Amino acid sequence: IKGETFEMPLERKAPGVIFREPVTEPLQTGLKAVDAMIPVGRGQRELIIGDRQTGKSTVAIDTIINQKEFYDAGVPVYCIYVAIGQKGSTVANIASLFEEKGAMAYTTIVAANASDPASMQVYAPMAGAAIGEYFRDTGRPALIVYDDLSKQAVAYREISLLLRRPPGREAYPGDVFYLHSRLLERAAKVINNDTIASQMNDVPASLVGKVKGGGSLTALPIIETQAGDVSAYIPTNVISITDGQIFLESDLFNSGVRPAINVGISVSRVGGNAQIKSMKKVAGTLKLDQAQFRELEAFAKFGSDLDAATLNVIEKGKRNVEILKQNESDPFKVEDQIAIIYAGSKNLLRAVPVEKVKEFERDYLAYLNAKHRDALDLLKAGKLTDEVIDTLTNVAKEISAKYL
Repeated sequence: IKGETFEMPLERKAPGVIFREPVTEPLQTGLKAVDAMIPVGRGQRELIIGDRQTGKSTVAIDTIINQKEFYDAGVPVYCIYVAIGQKGSTVANIASLFEEKGAMAYTTIVAANASDPASMQVYAPMAGAAIGEYFRDTGRPALIVYDDLSKQAVAYREISLLLRRPPGREAYPGDVFYLHSRLLERAAKVINNDTIASQMNDVPASLVGKVKGGGSLTALPIIETQAGDVSAYIPTNVISITDGQIFLESDLFNSGVRPAINVGISVSRVGGNAQIKSMKKVAGTLKLDQAQFRELEAFAKFGSDLDAATLNVIEKGKRNVEILKQNESDPFKVEDQIAIIYAGSKNLLRAVPVEKVKEFERDYLAYLNAKHRDALDLLKAGKLTDEVIDTLTNVAKEISAKYL
């Protein structure tokens, strides 16, 4: 190992209340659906939950890949990917994807494969958290993905039963809640004040004198549900610990809506404060609109004679669903997201047939990037001025005119 080495404890007390501050900075995931409707802030813990094969790991991996933009700009978010109880081949695929996308420059992979002992699978997330804490306590932003904590709980249950500890609900030991809460509490936004931060509790000896304020550790724990049962023991535990959840649904996934996010149940409890102003203005009504659309869509299947207002909501909703679809490892820059979501939420795609929305999106963003880069730069800085609005509206009208 080149360079300085630090000794960090696996288990460590989370920072006390005095050393924390509210989440205010956004952590851009590059996913339109997440950044607009369920925004994640630096220092937040956002659960990604869903059945197997619903794209949970993909959401987390895409978030890591999206941090390349910030690494290139010289303001890196250091990422840690913890693989717990996964097949070796899966972890190898993920590593080669990171290599290919240039993400290994700022990413650490901690892996306890399915063939590793249960004790390793229990401690892998803690090892990942210790690496993350090094960045957090030296004043830098970090992101940690635990993929997935259901397998850690299973490994922990195995050890507990072998030790003859009394089994509780679903045969998990009584302290499995504490296992997850003490792990996830280590994700925090550290107060932006070096004097206070340097007095943080439980600082490892090798970090004394190097502690700075303003760092953060954002956690994206993943939980796998069985047949959509969110009320099982481990899912309810982790939902109650985290600051919100992204709920992925197999029905949506199979019908081609990817990322397959159920907007109705997914929430971010602190992310609203962390959105940039321009995104907050544009996406304010989107979540409500989409939830309303889902309700009306089910209703529209039965009745044929719908009034104009209802039809309008359904048509707009269909186009917004198309806008929020996204291919894997294809992150969107935040200014592009705001531009296309503005067009969707202001119903500027009325003239575009649903199956042509993706084509419209491509042309619209290409045109803006080529001719109106200044407007996009303003959006990136969080400014949604009247001139920018006019530009977006006019370009959308111009591009959608060819579908009339």
